[in-house]
Amino acid sequence: MSRAKSPILPNCRFCGSVLRHTFVDLGVSPLCQTQISPQRLNEAEIFYPLHVRVCERCLLVQLDEYVAPERIFGADYPYYSSYSDSWVEHARQYVDHVIRDHGVGSRHLVAELASNDGYLLQHFIKQGVRCVGVEPAKGVAEAAIAKGIPTVNRFFGLEAARDLRAAEGPAELVLGNNVLAHVPDLNDFVAGVAHWLAPQGFVTFEFPHLVKLMELNQFDTIYHEHFSYFSFSTVLQVFARHGLKMFDVVELDTHGGSIRVYACHTAAESRRLTPRVADLLQRERAAGYQSLDGYLGFSARVERTKRALLEFLIQAKNDGKRIVGYGAPGKGNTLLNYCGIREDFLDYTVDRNPHKKGTFTPGTRIPIYDPARIFETKPDYVLILPWNLATEIATQMAGIKEWGGRFVVPIPEVAVLA
Repeated sequence: MSRAKSPILPNCRFCGSVLRHTFVDLGVSPLCQTQISPQRLNEAEIFYPLHVRVCERCLLVQLDEYVAPERIFGADYPYYSSYSDSWVEHARQYVDHVIRDHGVGSRHLVAELASNDGYLLQHFIKQGVRCVGVEPAKGVAEAAIAKGIPTVNRFFGLEAARDLRAAEGPAELVLGNNVLAHVPDLNDFVAGVAHWLAPQGFVTFEFPHLVKLMELNQFDTIYHEHFSYFSFSTVLQVFARHGLKMFDVVELDTHGGSIRVYACHTAAESRRLTPRVADLLQRERAAGYQSLDGYLGFSARVERTKRALLEFLIQAKNDGKRIVGYGAPGKGNTLLNYCGIREDFLDYTVDRNPHKKGTFTPGTRIPIYDPARIFETKPDYVLILPWNLATEIATQMAGIKEWGGRFVVPIPEVAVLA
């Protein structure tokens, strides 16, 4: 009798160690940023594993590259940053900050990686700062170009950085918001950042903080386009390998709890180290996030969150309540597929993005409508799938209170908003 073969374990995308430890396994799911057109409802979808592991050596939490980036960030990639008013305002405040506090001006070049539809660079242009965006998704890049935002439609890495530096010159500021997690070849990407950066320039990257993901059970932020999930301790190691030193870090409320890291060349002397760097490192260490044991209890908490959400939905449906969704974000599709929530629980969902209206959610096939449909059908509950925008959405849709409608958020735990 032959023995069953053991699965081949992947290697860490940063340090190369064998990944032996599971962080959380969310089963299988389709690509979360795709929508199903009515013409494709009878077609099969491909489901990929959502098995996240943690490296015992560098503690990088990561998803294997089950899907090539070209497949995820294709011409039909539907995420347009400008449809979130609060996110555009966040970008405007950031631009004011780096101009005021870091001296970025008209004599400099600003480069944004994964610049999307120009939601951020438009603010630099208004202030007379030369800038260029690098955006791999063709349709989104074209939307930025149509607004007058200089944009290169290309995946970024060391080769691209060499070409861009030769064409545009060195960048005083290289920035990326919610892109670091989307990079499968992490070392090539950060090497490219270091190459394009001017000798005395600086880098900022914003990304969801792994500590917040764990502490607030934000498992729905795990999906195939997010290859890596970073603690501050680990991202510091990644940048250091490529000659970049952290000189500041700021904790943010965006996306359920993010951090913005500031880095420069190791040899640069113009950037002063702030006490926030040592403080956050110490807090991560004290909370157990600099040892493997700190990551191995997450799965059980995720399972409890799933059961609690399903218990709420089952009870509400048994009581004759009508429930709909708000939003069709990537995180929402992870949640719906992992929990098995379909039209038996949600009549439909809505989204402001016109590229999503008239389509269906991947895997669960829930129809997506314009937000006006909520006021036509008057549901009892509206489940906010982009829970990180709950305040913005509840303000925009406050009219549901006229018929007694109430908002529900699923993360960090099921809660009916007052």
